[in-house]
Amino acid sequence: MPLKSSLLIIISTLLIALSSLFLGVSKLPITALFQGSEEAWFTLTTSRVPRLAALILAGAGLAICGVILQQVVQNRFAEPATTGGLDAAKLGMLIAAIHFPNTGALGKSLAAFIFCLFCCGLFVLLLRRIKLKSSVLIPIIGLMYASVLSAIADFYAYQNNLMQNMQAWLLGDFSKIVQGNYETLFFILPIVILTYFFAQRFIIIGMGESVAISLGLNYFSMVAVALVIVSLCVAAIMITVGSLPFIGLVIPNLVAMYFGDNIKKTLPINALCGSTFLIICDIFSRSLIYPFEIPIGLTAGCLGGFLFLLILWRQKK
Repeated sequence: MPLKSSLLIIISTLLIALSSLFLGVSKLPITALFQGSEEAWFTLTTSRVPRLAALILAGAGLAICGVILQQVVQNRFAEPATTGGLDAAKLGMLIAAIHFPNTGALGKSLAAFIFCLFCCGLFVLLLRRIKLKSSVLIPIIGLMYASVLSAIADFYAYQNNLMQNMQAWLLGDFSKIVQGNYETLFFILPIVILTYFFAQRFIIIGMGESVAISLGLNYFSMVAVALVIVSLCVAAIMITVGSLPFIGLVIPNLVAMYFGDNIKKTLPINALCGSTFLIICDIFSRSLIYPFEIPIGLTAGCLGGFLFLLILWRQKK
Protein backbone atom coordinates (compact mmCIF):
# COMPACT_ATOMS: atom_id res chain seq x y z
CA MET A 1 0.00 0.00 0.00
CA PRO A 2 1.56 3.36 -1.01
CA LEU A 3 2.66 5.32 2.05
CA LYS A 4 1.74 8.69 0.52
CA SER A 5 -1.82 7.56 -0.21
CA SER A 6 -2.24 6.21 3.31
CA LEU A 7 -0.97 9.44 4.85
CA LEU A 8 -3.26 11.45 2.57
CA ILE A 9 -6.30 9.46 3.70
CA ILE A 10 -5.36 9.83 7.38
CA ILE A 11 -4.78 13.59 7.08
CA SER A 12 -8.02 14.05 5.09
CA THR A 13 -9.97 12.12 7.74
CA LEU A 14 -8.52 14.26 10.53
CA LEU A 15 -9.29 17.53 8.73
CA ILE A 16 -12.85 16.49 7.87
CA ALA A 17 -13.40 15.28 11.43
CA LEU A 18 -12.18 18.60 12.87
CA SER A 19 -14.46 20.56 10.55
CA SER A 20 -17.39 18.42 11.70
CA LEU A 21 -16.74 19.38 15.33
CA PHE A 22 -17.35 23.07 14.63
CA LEU A 23 -20.46 22.65 12.46
CA GLY A 24 -23.86 22.97 14.10
CA VAL A 25 -26.67 25.27 15.14
CA SER A 26 -24.89 26.26 18.35
CA LYS A 27 -21.84 28.36 17.62
CA LEU A 28 -18.57 26.87 18.83
CA PRO A 29 -15.75 29.37 18.26
CA ILE A 30 -12.21 28.14 18.78
CA THR A 31 -11.39 31.24 20.79
CA ALA A 32 -14.09 30.36 23.34
CA LEU A 33 -12.51 26.94 23.84
CA PHE A 34 -9.08 28.47 24.44
CA GLN A 35 -10.61 30.97 26.84
CA GLY A 36 -12.12 28.12 28.87
CA SER A 37 -15.78 28.94 28.19
CA GLU A 38 -17.92 26.44 30.12
CA GLU A 39 -20.73 26.65 27.57
CA ALA A 40 -18.39 25.95 24.66
CA TRP A 41 -16.72 23.01 26.40
CA PHE A 42 -20.12 21.64 27.44
CA THR A 43 -21.31 21.71 23.81
CA LEU A 44 -18.10 20.10 22.62
CA THR A 45 -18.01 17.25 25.14
CA THR A 46 -21.71 16.40 25.37
CA SER A 47 -22.77 16.82 21.73
CA ARG A 48 -20.06 17.36 19.11
CA VAL A 49 -17.47 14.79 20.26
CA PRO A 50 -20.07 12.00 20.87
CA ARG A 51 -21.58 12.67 17.44
CA LEU A 52 -18.17 12.55 15.74
CA ALA A 53 -17.25 9.35 17.62
CA ALA A 54 -20.56 7.77 16.56
CA LEU A 55 -19.94 8.74 12.92
CA ILE A 56 -16.43 7.29 12.96
CA LEU A 57 -17.48 4.02 14.58
CA ALA A 58 -20.61 3.50 12.46
CA GLY A 59 -18.80 4.28 9.19
CA ALA A 60 -15.89 1.98 10.03
CA GLY A 61 -18.21 -0.81 11.17
CA LEU A 62 -20.37 -0.76 8.04
CA ALA A 63 -17.33 -0.68 5.74
CA ILE A 64 -15.87 -3.69 7.55
CA CYS A 65 -19.23 -5.49 7.29
CA GLY A 66 -19.18 -4.91 3.54
CA VAL A 67 -15.67 -6.36 3.24
CA ILE A 68 -16.64 -9.49 5.19
CA LEU A 69 -19.90 -10.12 3.33
CA GLN A 70 -18.22 -9.67 -0.04
CA GLN A 71 -15.77 -12.42 0.89
CA VAL A 72 -18.48 -14.75 2.22
CA VAL A 73 -20.83 -14.29 -0.75
CA GLN A 74 -17.90 -14.00 -3.22
CA ASN A 75 -19.51 -10.97 -4.81
CA ARG A 76 -18.43 -7.32 -4.97
CA PHE A 77 -21.98 -6.06 -4.59
CA ALA A 78 -22.75 -7.63 -1.21
CA GLU A 79 -23.32 -5.55 1.94
CA PRO A 80 -25.83 -5.61 4.83
CA ALA A 81 -28.43 -3.76 2.74
CA THR A 82 -28.17 -6.16 -0.24
CA THR A 83 -28.18 -9.36 1.81
CA GLY A 84 -31.20 -8.59 3.98
CA GLY A 85 -29.16 -7.81 7.10
CA LEU A 86 -30.47 -4.29 7.75
CA ASP A 87 -34.10 -5.21 7.13
CA ALA A 88 -33.78 -8.35 9.27
CA ALA A 89 -32.38 -6.26 12.12
CA LYS A 90 -35.28 -3.84 11.67
CA LEU A 91 -37.77 -6.69 11.91
CA GLY A 92 -36.09 -8.03 15.04
CA MET A 93 -36.13 -4.64 16.74
CA LEU A 94 -39.81 -4.20 15.88
CA ILE A 95 -40.78 -7.59 17.32
CA ALA A 96 -38.81 -6.85 20.50
CA ALA A 97 -40.49 -3.45 20.85
CA ILE A 98 -43.97 -5.01 20.50
CA HIS A 99 -43.66 -8.22 22.51
CA PHE A 100 -40.87 -7.36 24.96
CA PRO A 101 -41.18 -3.60 25.55
CA ASN A 102 -39.68 -3.75 29.04
CA THR A 103 -36.32 -5.11 27.86
CA GLY A 104 -35.25 -1.70 26.52
CA ALA A 105 -32.27 -1.17 24.25
CA LEU A 106 -30.60 -4.42 25.29
CA GLY A 107 -33.59 -6.50 24.22
CA LYS A 108 -33.85 -4.68 20.88
CA SER A 109 -30.13 -5.16 20.25
CA LEU A 110 -30.34 -8.87 21.01
CA ALA A 111 -33.38 -9.30 18.76
CA ALA A 112 -31.69 -7.36 15.96
CA PHE A 113 -28.59 -9.54 16.27
CA ILE A 114 -30.54 -12.82 16.23
CA PHE A 115 -32.70 -11.87 13.24
CA CYS A 116 -29.76 -10.44 11.29
CA LEU A 117 -27.68 -13.56 11.92
CA PHE A 118 -30.50 -15.92 10.97
CA CYS A 119 -31.55 -14.05 7.82
CA CYS A 120 -27.98 -13.52 6.57
CA GLY A 121 -27.27 -17.21 7.12
CA LEU A 122 -30.45 -18.08 5.25
CA PHE A 123 -29.38 -15.84 2.36
CA VAL A 124 -25.96 -17.54 2.13
CA LEU A 125 -27.65 -20.97 2.09
CA LEU A 126 -30.05 -19.74 -0.59
CA LEU A 127 -27.15 -18.68 -2.81
CA ARG A 128 -25.53 -22.09 -2.40
CA ARG A 129 -28.69 -23.72 -3.76
CA ILE A 130 -29.02 -21.42 -6.76
CA LYS A 131 -26.62 -21.60 -9.69
CA LEU A 132 -26.26 -18.05 -11.00
CA LYS A 133 -24.69 -17.25 -14.36
CA SER A 134 -24.09 -13.57 -13.56
CA SER A 135 -22.68 -11.98 -10.40
CA VAL A 136 -25.06 -9.04 -10.85
CA LEU A 137 -27.96 -11.35 -9.98
CA ILE A 138 -26.71 -11.83 -6.41
CA PRO A 139 -27.40 -8.26 -5.23
CA ILE A 140 -30.68 -8.27 -7.15
CA ILE A 141 -31.79 -11.40 -5.30
CA GLY A 142 -30.52 -9.83 -2.07
CA LEU A 143 -32.58 -6.70 -2.65
CA MET A 144 -35.66 -8.79 -3.37
CA TYR A 145 -35.01 -10.77 -0.21
CA ALA A 146 -34.56 -7.56 1.79
CA SER A 147 -37.77 -6.14 0.31
CA VAL A 148 -39.72 -9.18 1.52
CA LEU A 149 -38.31 -8.74 5.04
CA SER A 150 -39.06 -5.01 4.92
CA ALA A 151 -42.63 -5.69 3.77
CA ILE A 152 -43.15 -8.12 6.66
CA ALA A 153 -41.82 -5.51 9.10
CA ASP A 154 -44.06 -2.78 7.63
CA PHE A 155 -47.13 -5.00 7.77
CA TYR A 156 -46.34 -6.00 11.36
CA ALA A 157 -45.84 -2.35 12.33
CA TYR A 158 -49.09 -1.35 10.62
CA GLN A 159 -51.01 -4.08 12.45
CA ASN A 160 -49.69 -2.80 15.78
CA ASN A 161 -50.06 0.91 14.97
CA LEU A 162 -46.30 1.51 15.07
CA MET A 163 -45.70 2.52 11.47
CA GLN A 164 -44.75 6.14 12.18
CA ASN A 165 -42.66 5.22 15.19
CA MET A 166 -40.74 2.61 13.22
CA GLN A 167 -39.98 5.03 10.39
CA ALA A 168 -38.80 7.64 12.89
CA TRP A 169 -36.34 5.48 14.83
CA LEU A 170 -35.01 3.45 11.91
CA LEU A 171 -34.16 6.25 9.49
CA GLY A 172 -30.44 6.96 9.84
CA ASP A 173 -30.12 10.01 12.07
CA PHE A 174 -27.31 11.35 14.27
CA SER A 175 -29.13 14.45 15.51
CA LYS A 176 -30.07 12.77 18.80
CA ILE A 177 -26.57 11.49 19.55
CA VAL A 178 -25.36 12.99 22.83
CA GLN A 179 -23.23 11.77 25.68
CA GLY A 180 -24.87 8.74 27.27
CA ASN A 181 -26.83 7.24 24.35
CA TYR A 182 -24.18 6.24 21.81
CA GLU A 183 -21.75 4.13 23.85
CA THR A 184 -23.12 0.91 22.34
CA LEU A 185 -21.18 1.77 19.20
CA PHE A 186 -17.86 1.30 21.02
CA PHE A 187 -18.61 -2.41 20.72
CA ILE A 188 -17.54 -1.99 17.07
CA LEU A 189 -13.89 -1.46 18.08
CA PRO A 190 -13.26 -5.06 19.22
CA ILE A 191 -15.20 -6.24 16.15
CA VAL A 192 -12.79 -4.37 13.85
CA ILE A 193 -9.80 -5.79 15.72
CA LEU A 194 -11.25 -9.31 15.54
CA THR A 195 -11.84 -8.90 11.82
CA TYR A 196 -8.19 -7.97 11.32
CA PHE A 197 -7.04 -11.17 13.04
CA PHE A 198 -9.40 -13.28 10.92
CA ALA A 199 -8.66 -11.37 7.69
CA GLN A 200 -6.44 -14.07 6.18
CA ARG A 201 -9.12 -16.71 6.81
CA PHE A 202 -11.77 -14.47 5.26
CA ILE A 203 -9.59 -14.17 2.15
CA ILE A 204 -9.46 -17.96 1.93
CA ILE A 205 -13.23 -18.45 2.27
CA GLY A 206 -13.58 -15.82 -0.47
CA MET A 207 -11.81 -18.27 -2.79
CA GLY A 208 -14.59 -20.81 -2.38
CA GLU A 209 -15.50 -23.81 -0.28
CA SER A 210 -13.32 -26.33 -2.12
CA VAL A 211 -10.20 -24.16 -1.88
CA ALA A 212 -10.80 -23.43 1.81
CA ILE A 213 -11.24 -27.13 2.64
CA SER A 214 -8.16 -28.09 0.61
CA LEU A 215 -6.13 -25.59 2.65
CA GLY A 216 -7.34 -27.16 5.90
CA LEU A 217 -9.82 -24.43 6.87
CA ASN A 218 -13.21 -25.25 8.35
CA TYR A 219 -15.29 -23.37 5.79
CA PHE A 220 -18.66 -23.41 7.56
CA SER A 221 -17.18 -22.41 10.91
CA MET A 222 -15.49 -19.38 9.37
CA VAL A 223 -18.67 -18.39 7.54
CA ALA A 224 -20.50 -18.60 10.87
CA VAL A 225 -17.84 -16.40 12.52
CA ALA A 226 -18.12 -13.89 9.68
CA LEU A 227 -21.91 -13.69 9.95
CA VAL A 228 -21.75 -13.31 13.74
CA ILE A 229 -19.32 -10.39 13.37
CA VAL A 230 -21.53 -8.72 10.77
CA SER A 231 -24.70 -9.27 12.80
CA LEU A 232 -23.17 -7.83 15.98
CA CYS A 233 -22.00 -4.75 14.12
CA VAL A 234 -25.31 -4.20 12.31
CA ALA A 235 -27.29 -4.63 15.55
CA ALA A 236 -25.14 -2.05 17.37
CA ILE A 237 -25.55 0.48 14.56
CA MET A 238 -29.27 -0.10 14.01
CA ILE A 239 -30.15 0.29 17.69
CA THR A 240 -28.16 3.53 17.96
CA VAL A 241 -28.55 5.48 14.71
CA GLY A 242 -30.76 3.45 12.38
CA SER A 243 -30.28 2.29 8.80
CA LEU A 244 -27.33 3.60 6.74
CA PRO A 245 -27.24 2.24 3.16
CA PHE A 246 -24.47 1.89 0.56
CA ILE A 247 -21.47 2.42 2.88
CA GLY A 248 -20.58 -1.27 3.01
CA LEU A 249 -21.02 -1.46 -0.77
CA VAL A 250 -19.13 1.48 -2.24
CA ILE A 251 -16.23 1.85 0.24
CA PRO A 252 -14.76 -1.69 -0.14
CA ASN A 253 -15.07 -1.42 -3.92
CA LEU A 254 -13.34 1.95 -4.09
CA VAL A 255 -10.56 0.79 -1.77
CA ALA A 256 -10.07 -2.40 -3.80
CA MET A 257 -9.83 -0.37 -7.02
CA TYR A 258 -6.96 1.76 -5.70
CA PHE A 259 -5.24 -0.41 -3.07
CA GLY A 260 -5.85 -4.00 -4.18
CA ASP A 261 -7.75 -7.00 -2.85
CA ASN A 262 -5.59 -8.02 0.12
CA ILE A 263 -8.10 -7.19 2.83
CA LYS A 264 -5.59 -7.74 5.65
CA LYS A 265 -3.55 -4.81 4.30
CA THR A 266 -6.50 -2.65 3.26
CA LEU A 267 -8.75 -3.23 6.28
CA PRO A 268 -7.57 -0.07 8.14
CA ILE A 269 -8.04 1.96 4.95
CA ASN A 270 -11.56 0.58 4.57
CA ALA A 271 -12.36 1.61 8.14
CA LEU A 272 -10.92 5.12 7.65
CA CYS A 273 -12.68 5.63 4.32
CA GLY A 274 -15.98 4.41 5.75
CA SER A 275 -15.68 6.89 8.61
CA THR A 276 -14.69 9.73 6.28
CA PHE A 277 -17.57 9.02 3.91
CA LEU A 278 -20.10 9.05 6.75
CA ILE A 279 -18.69 12.29 8.20
CA ILE A 280 -18.96 13.92 4.75
CA CYS A 281 -22.58 12.73 4.50
CA ASP A 282 -23.24 14.22 7.95
CA ILE A 283 -21.71 17.56 6.93
CA PHE A 284 -23.99 17.65 3.89
CA SER A 285 -26.98 16.75 6.07
CA ARG A 286 -26.31 19.65 8.42
CA SER A 287 -25.38 22.18 5.73
CA LEU A 288 -27.91 21.81 2.89
CA ILE A 289 -30.89 23.35 4.71
CA TYR A 290 -29.05 24.95 7.64
CA PRO A 291 -30.06 25.44 10.47
CA PHE A 292 -32.30 22.40 9.88
CA GLU A 293 -30.94 18.92 9.28
CA ILE A 294 -31.61 16.20 6.72
CA PRO A 295 -31.52 12.60 8.04
CA ILE A 296 -28.12 11.19 7.18
CA GLY A 297 -29.74 8.04 5.78
CA LEU A 298 -31.00 10.13 2.85
CA THR A 299 -27.68 11.83 2.08
CA ALA A 300 -25.78 8.54 2.47
CA GLY A 301 -28.23 6.91 0.06
CA CYS A 302 -27.85 9.71 -2.52
CA LEU A 303 -24.04 9.99 -2.36
CA GLY A 304 -23.61 6.22 -2.08
CA GLY A 305 -25.92 5.59 -5.02
CA PHE A 306 -24.00 8.10 -7.14
CA LEU A 307 -20.66 6.46 -6.27
CA PHE A 308 -22.13 3.02 -6.97
CA LEU A 309 -23.15 4.13 -10.46
CA LEU A 310 -19.61 5.43 -11.04
CA ILE A 311 -18.19 2.06 -9.95
CA LEU A 312 -20.50 0.21 -12.35
CA TRP A 313 -19.60 2.59 -15.18
CA ARG A 314 -15.88 2.16 -14.57
CA GLN A 315 -16.13 -1.64 -14.42
CA LYS A 316 -18.09 -1.69 -17.67
CA LYS A 317 -15.53 0.62 -19.29
